[in-house]
Amino acid sequence: MFSKLAYAERRKNLAAALSGGLILLPGNEESPMNYADNTYHFRQDSNFLYYFGVDQASLTGVIDADTGESVLFGDDLTVEMIVWTGVLPSLTSLAEKVGVERVKPASELASFLSGALAAGRNIHYLNPYRSDIVLKISSWLGIKHQGMAESSSLELTKAVVGQREIKSKEEIDELDRAVEISADMHLAAMRFARPGMRESEVAAKVAEVALSANGNLAFPIIATIHGQTLHNHYHGNTIQSGDLFLLDAGAETENHYSGDLSSTFPVDRKFTQLQKEIYQLSLDAHLAAVSMLKPGTAFKEVHLTACRTIFEGLKAFGLTKGNADEALVAGAHALFFPCGTGHMMGLDVHDMENLGEQWVGYDGVPKSTQFGLKSLRLGKELRPGYVLTVEPGIYFIPELIDQWKSEGHLSQFLNYREIEKFKNFGGLRNEEDFVITQEGARRLGKALPLTVEGVEALRS
Repeated sequence: MFSKLAYAERRKNLAAALSGGLILLPGNEESPMNYADNTYHFRQDSNFLYYFGVDQASLTGVIDADTGESVLFGDDLTVEMIVWTGVLPSLTSLAEKVGVERVKPASELASFLSGALAAGRNIHYLNPYRSDIVLKISSWLGIKHQGMAESSSLELTKAVVGQREIKSKEEIDELDRAVEISADMHLAAMRFARPGMRESEVAAKVAEVALSANGNLAFPIIATIHGQTLHNHYHGNTIQSGDLFLLDAGAETENHYSGDLSSTFPVDRKFTQLQKEIYQLSLDAHLAAVSMLKPGTAFKEVHLTACRTIFEGLKAFGLTKGNADEALVAGAHALFFPCGTGHMMGLDVHDMENLGEQWVGYDGVPKSTQFGLKSLRLGKELRPGYVLTVEPGIYFIPELIDQWKSEGHLSQFLNYREIEKFKNFGGLRNEEDFVITQEGARRLGKALPLTVEGVEALRS
């Protein structure tokens, strides 16, 4: 939790950014796994955390954009509940810590909102991403489920994005800590993994680091010898000599700020010659992207620089041909790099993604629909205070290769006869996290070894 003044200023600035009305920010509920009392690990809604800071379930915050007043709706624990949870601070004391003026019982929220509607007041809410919150808003405001997204407040969405995308010093300090822990997770895996282990053993070692630092996982761990599958959460394979191991994992701090790093290393002590060469090309793309990070640069251009580096580099292997700029316009690079070079990061590992990539990553400009480029979550000009990832990679996806080859897709840029030889290579990437500064960019947290020599030194 940050200072009382920090939360009060956030709510004041949000209220000032709107034309009037009430701002409705529901917190999350507990979510059952398979019966009511067996719940998933509780994670508070990030927008509620940002403005109200209280990390407990079943709370709702309301900000009056006309008066600036804030109200926290919820209930203190009964004795019957304390038996199971232990004593928790009262809502009044929690509200005082975040500068909220009034606390009301949860039972009064519906009548409070219906009274505002009857008075002709506008009630702003963000498009909900959980079904239980959809049902609540529907009940409170009389909006059908099917129209929930359309009736959400674009004015509020833009205001929240405008605030949350610029990180304060306190937030950047928290993100530095998240990335420090995340780096330790990766270093643990790079030192631990050996042929004959299961992927799950490495994943367990990684999770241990996050938990022992009094944090948690920012997202489900990707720990795999099949790096060509971009979000591979299966951990049942046995790692073997000759494999590459891709780890994508990040820590979430006690205050819920996220780190997000990726590393790729050989299961053996050293890369094979081919692994070394493809790894170096991916690293070249990574470093080329990092070199472009500065205010005023469109992140789409950072992405295209990484794509161009990969396409040109693969010519040395006989996999690509032709003019690189023309190939990028056509999307030929996406056979090897079908995702984006990075995304915003903060309280969410993909920061504010529930508010819509068009607003978070593109300032309202429609995204590309082209395969590959449509997966770029961030395209707009960079500003000081942005925190983002850089994670280009090279992936040989057999099913995608087969489809494009059968169609002869973009064969003027792609040599399928040679590409076929790489179908069992897998995939790799490195990922680091950066804050944009007035002068350029600063890597967050400690640096992981990136060079071939640095990675191999950890494996010996």
